Amino acid sequence: MSSSILLLFFTFILSLFSLSLSQPQIPRSFRINCGAPSPIDFNGHQWLPDSNFISAGENKTVPYSWVLPILSSVRSFAQERNAQKKFCYEIGPVIISARYMVRTTYFYGGVNGVRHEKPPVFDQIVDGTLWGLVNTTEDYAHNMSTYYEGVFQAARKTMSICLGVNKLTDSDPFISAIEMVMLDASIYNSTKFSQNALSLISRNNFGFTGPILRSPDDQFDRLWQPFGPHQAATLVPNVSVSGFWNLPPAEIFETRLAVDSGQMELQWPAGHLPSSTYYIALYFADDSNSSSGRSFDISINDVPYIRNISVTSSGVAVFATQWPLVGLTRIKFTPADESGAGPLINGGEIFNVLTVGKRTLLRDVILLKSIKRRLLNPPHDWNGDPCFPTGYSWTGISCSNGTRVRIISINLMNMGLSGSLSPDIANLTALNTIVLRNNSLSGFIPSMLGKLNHLEILSLEDNQFIGPIPSSLADVTSLRKLHLENNNLSGTVPKSLLEKPDLDFTFTPGNSLSLPAGQNT
Repeated sequence: MSSSILLLFFTFILSLFSLSLSQPQIPRSFRINCGAPSPIDFNGHQWLPDSNFISAGENKTVPYSWVLPILSSVRSFAQERNAQKKFCYEIGPVIISARYMVRTTYFYGGVNGVRHEKPPVFDQIVDGTLWGLVNTTEDYAHNMSTYYEGVFQAARKTMSICLGVNKLTDSDPFISAIEMVMLDASIYNSTKFSQNALSLISRNNFGFTGPILRSPDDQFDRLWQPFGPHQAATLVPNVSVSGFWNLPPAEIFETRLAVDSGQMELQWPAGHLPSSTYYIALYFADDSNSSSGRSFDISINDVPYIRNISVTSSGVAVFATQWPLVGLTRIKFTPADESGAGPLINGGEIFNVLTVGKRTLLRDVILLKSIKRRLLNPPHDWNGDPCFPTGYSWTGISCSNGTRVRIISINLMNMGLSGSLSPDIANLTALNTIVLRNNSLSGFIPSMLGKLNHLEILSLEDNQFIGPIPSSLADVTSLRKLHLENNNLSGTVPKSLLEKPDLDFTFTPGNSLSLPAGQNT
C-alpha cells in the first residue's frame, strides 16, 4: 500500500474518531427543578430548570422558607374549566429501548390560592401510558411532599412526562420535580418492558425506623422507606450486592426483621392494594453464625411463593413478575425443619404492573411537530403523544382506531392561531378533515394538499392566506367541502374545482379572485 493511500486511510480514521468525540453524549439521568429560574446543586446532583423541557404552564414560588430547594417552586398549569387536557414535559435525548426510573415529586404549598386550600387531584402520564392519580392531600396536610416512582422503557428519542386534567381537578395541576435515571439492562429484567411498565407501591428497608434511605451506593438513586420495628443486624453481612439482579444498596442489609424461631408474618405493603398483578422482589442476607444455615418457605396470602429458600451471608433475592393481589397482603415466613435459625427479611420492593399504552404512528407525530413549528402560538397541550392515553388527545386532533393509529382530523377553528400552514400537513395521508376556520394564518395554501386522497373537508376561511387556490385540490376525489372565503387569495379560480361535481365550494367574499374565461358562477 502506497504512503499516500495510507495517509488517506489514517486521515479517514482520525476524522471518524474526531466525529465520535464531537457527538453529544446522551445523559444517563435528568433532574429537573420545575418552576425554577436557574440550575442548582442539591443532594450531590445538578438540577436543571424546566424551561427547556416544556413551554406551557406558569412558574410559581412556594411561600415557605423551610422547604427543600427542589420544593421551593412549582410549575402550575391552568385547568381551563376542567377540559381534559394533558401538559407534557419532553425529556431527552434518551436511549431507545433503555429503561428509566422515573420519579415525580409534588409539594403543593398552597400555590393556587386560598380558594383552593387542598391540592388538586389529577392524572400523571408517561408517553401514551396512564400512570395513575396524583393525590397529595394527606401528605400536604402533614407538611410533607409526595413522590411517585415507576420504571418505563423509552420507545423513542424522547420521553414525555405529563400531567392530565381530569374531572377530579378543581384547581390547577402542578409539579415540583422530575427525575429520570437510566437503569442497567439487568434491573427488573424479568419484566417485558415492551408490553409493561412498573409503578412503585412500596420499597422498604425492613427493621429500620430512621429517615428514608437514599444511599450513594445505589447508582439508581432509589428511595428506601423504613419499615420497623428497629432491628439492627448483629453483624454486617459480607453481602455481594453485585450478585443481585436489582442491585440493592449494602445499607439495607444492616437491619432486618427476624424471629429466633417459629413463623414470622408481616402485613406488607401497609395499605390495601387494588386488584391487579404485581412485581415483588424480596432481599435477604443471613447475619447469623448458625452452622446449619437459615432456610424457610414464603407464602403470600397463603399461596406458596417460594419453598425452602436458603439464605447465607452472600445474600439472595427472590422475584415474582406477575403476582395477582387485592386488598391487604400477608407474607408468611415458615422455617424449614432443618433450619438453624428463624426467618428474616432485609428489604423488599413491590410494583404494580401496568400495561403500556398505545402510541401514535411515529411518522404522523413527526409531521405534527413540523406543523407546530410553523405556528406562532400552537395549543399549549401539543406535546407528548397526540392520541394517547384515551381521552387525552391533543386539542383539535382526532385519531383512528386499530393497530396503526393515525391522525385523521385536525380541527383548530377559532383558536387565535397565527403563523403559516406547513406543507408537511400534506404528508398526513390519513387526514379526512382539516378545519382552520377563523384564525390569523398567513402564507400560501400548500399545493401538496392534493395528495390527501381521503380528504373530505378543507375549511380555511376567515384567515389571511395569500396566493392562488391550488388546482391540485380538484384531484382529491373524496373532497366534498372546500371553504376559502375571507382570505387574501388572488389569481384565477381553478375551473376544475368549479366543475367538480357535488363539491360545496365557497371562495367569496373577501378574496381578489377572478373566474376563468366564460365562467359565470
